[in-house]
Amino acid sequence: MSEQSLSSRETSFLINEETMPAKRYNLFLRRRLMFQRNQQSKDSIFFRDGIRQIDFVLSYVDDIKKDSELKAERRKEFEKNLRKTGLELEIEDKRDSEDGRTYFVKIHAPWEVLVTYAEVLGIKMPIKESDIPRPKHTPISYVLGPVRLPQNVKYPHPEYFTAQFSRHRQELFLIEDQATFFPSSSRNRIVYYILSRCPFGIEDGKKRFGIERLLTSNTYSSAYPLHDGQYWKPSEPPNPANERYILRKNWARFSYFYKEQPLDLIKNYYGEKIGIYFVFLGYYTEMLFFAAIVGLACFIYGLLSMEHNACSMEICDPEIGGQMIMCPLCDQVCDYWRLNSTCLASKFSHLFDNESTVFFAIFMGIWVTLFLEFWKQRQARLEYEWDLVDFEEEQQQLQLRPEFEAMCKHRKLNAVTKEMEPYMPLYTRIPWYCFSGATVTLWMSLVVTSMVAVIVYRLSVFATFASFMESDASLKQVKSFLTPQIATSLTGSCLNFIVILILNFFYERISAWITKMEIPRTYQEYESSLTLKMFLFQFVNFYSACFYVAFFKGKFVGYPGEYTYLFNEWRGEECDPGGCLIELTTQLTIIMTGKQIFGNVKEAIYPLALNWWRRRKARTNSEKLYSRWEQDHDLESFGPLGLFYEYLETVIQFGFVTLFVASFPLAPLLALINNIVEIRVDAWKLTTQYRRTVASKAHSIGVWQDILYGMAVLSVATNAFIVAFTSDIIPRLVYYYAYSTNATQPMRGYVNNSLSVFLIADFPNHTAPSETRDFITCRYRDYRHPPDDENKYFHNMQFWHVLAAKMTFIIVMEHVVFLVKFLLAWMIPDVPKDVVERIKREKLMTIKILHDFELNKLKENLGINSDELAKHVMIEENKAQLAKSTI
Repeated sequence: MSEQSLSSRETSFLINEETMPAKRYNLFLRRRLMFQRNQQSKDSIFFRDGIRQIDFVLSYVDDIKKDSELKAERRKEFEKNLRKTGLELEIEDKRDSEDGRTYFVKIHAPWEVLVTYAEVLGIKMPIKESDIPRPKHTPISYVLGPVRLPQNVKYPHPEYFTAQFSRHRQELFLIEDQATFFPSSSRNRIVYYILSRCPFGIEDGKKRFGIERLLTSNTYSSAYPLHDGQYWKPSEPPNPANERYILRKNWARFSYFYKEQPLDLIKNYYGEKIGIYFVFLGYYTEMLFFAAIVGLACFIYGLLSMEHNACSMEICDPEIGGQMIMCPLCDQVCDYWRLNSTCLASKFSHLFDNESTVFFAIFMGIWVTLFLEFWKQRQARLEYEWDLVDFEEEQQQLQLRPEFEAMCKHRKLNAVTKEMEPYMPLYTRIPWYCFSGATVTLWMSLVVTSMVAVIVYRLSVFATFASFMESDASLKQVKSFLTPQIATSLTGSCLNFIVILILNFFYERISAWITKMEIPRTYQEYESSLTLKMFLFQFVNFYSACFYVAFFKGKFVGYPGEYTYLFNEWRGEECDPGGCLIELTTQLTIIMTGKQIFGNVKEAIYPLALNWWRRRKARTNSEKLYSRWEQDHDLESFGPLGLFYEYLETVIQFGFVTLFVASFPLAPLLALINNIVEIRVDAWKLTTQYRRTVASKAHSIGVWQDILYGMAVLSVATNAFIVAFTSDIIPRLVYYYAYSTNATQPMRGYVNNSLSVFLIADFPNHTAPSETRDFITCRYRDYRHPPDDENKYFHNMQFWHVLAAKMTFIIVMEHVVFLVKFLLAWMIPDVPKDVVERIKREKLMTIKILHDFELNKLKENLGINSDELAKHVMIEENKAQLAKSTI
């Protein structure tokens, strides 16, 4: 055993010796004498004495580079100052580690340290078991019995009335055992708070402090709290109950995909910040269930009515669609084609473009409002249940970043604390802000450029597909379901998805680097800045292709003889005669499904592969042969931005579900299936593949809630425009009510009515097919006057009627949905009535308990002075009555 290790052990033994209770101190000595190093369990989470629990672990490797002496001096000073704060340290020499090169510094927070910093951090602790009953089961709860977890897993601890901990009122709190009074999440939070503020020296005339700076400079290689045991087996005494094992058994299993989540246990183990993410993801998944049912019903309606759709029947009819000669879809190499060649495509289009489309678009506008309003209620209930009602911003989020302090050359008086703080003038940041904005703009422009490149690809290969399919007789059967339009759309969508993934991979790294260069002051500012950059880019990256197909493709192509050209070379893309909705559906399906599959595979494979490689490099390959802290050291780090990427992924999916859902009613179902898998994948990787995260508090999902509200408002407009301009429903309704002449079959003749006539002789030489045909006219999708009219090829009156109907629909739909949204938001309170009553009850009981405690203390202090006692009793009771009346 090294001298350094021995000295740290003796130091940790002597600290706070006088404050230790006599009984516990004697037990400490007896067990210390009996203790043998070689008999210690490799899975132990205690110091070598078997008593003091390990609350945090630091690791480092001897560095032979030129900074090795500086780093060693920093570590020595840092650890000395940690001991001064009262923390106890024990060092494992590198010779005892599996790789033979890593030192481990184990940290234990004794009782005096815990009670001091629990008061500083305002941690709430139990003072009395709550007499407020848990919510009663409704009749439907018994139907949902199979999805319920056992009560001891769902509610691992009783509910208590709580108060902010005070070391001078320790008798007030329910302290049965000092070793277990503070849960492990609170202990690691307290230790991390000390680590983040502990100084390690003075460099360049400035006081340097904080574990984050030491990690950034590689003075320490890692800092992490320990998991409380193996995830595949329960812990053995004297280790405490293994919550990691309980989570793995009841939560992180794919076979439990239909079960509810043990949210209280997640919060107790990982902290409120991670807990609230899983509450949000679970609630969002529950709400998707209702949207998925309605969307599936709309899809089934389209499926059942597909064969009886009047438009498809006319297109497929050899006597109608088979006799309509359509104008070429590209110049020279494309030939004329018969309308019935798109028979199958028109049937598929009806699956998503039918009467239920309008209903589903309106339903989703209302659904998203209900989702966000009920989430407010769920969040308020959560704040009460998790003691976050009086929550103040987490200190570690407001703490100065080491990079900010290092770059600051100025200091400024803080108006609140009246202390001098590092300060960076705005003029030194402006160049980086400009550079940051320019870089984000450049990358978004790159996304648009790549989208244009994909459009050019589609335009160029369409002619190739068309000529190839026309010339090859063997493809005659394939042409019935794989038209040149569909082949181009599929390959273009797949290519676009690959480009999206490549751009996203590079931008993630560039955006993180740019955000660091901006030198944000606090971790909260850093996360907000990164959130803005990443969301803006991913919004453009994932949705730009869908916006193009929905609102631009086929809208500005012109007409035969006067086509619009991209860069004066490529003719604009036209929609299928049935509209562009089927292409938007294809694009959305490929991008959404591809992203979800790629994301889940990456989340599962990446940490698994890294952890396997780390274990492979160890001397032994069995986890049973090396210590608890080494096992956790070889796991992947979740990182401070781990939750950021999880939220970003969920919000992007929310956009697919809401922004373009009118074109794809199965989107909520795909999202539901993905989220059911996502919850278990996230649970599995957190429980088995990642180090335990430092517990931190959060009372909401933060800035993501504002982003969701913005997307909800935008979704109303996008779905209204999709129904009006991308779907074919409005032109059909106009024909049905204004232009149909058949009383028994009102939609008969619609296809012929929606196609204009063009005289082939009017084709310019450079656009006409190379082979001459005996056709006189061809048809194209538009509302224009025929060639024999004096206003030939100008828009006719029906075009303006349809346009007016589209604009009217958009205005009416938006107003109806927004009116319902505002009414629902007004009717649904942000905080449920029962939660308001529970909060009032808890405040009243807390005041009463504190009053009784102070009163009993007062009796002891006043002794026999009965008059003085009566006077003080009256004052305290009046205070309690006043507090009760105000509540």
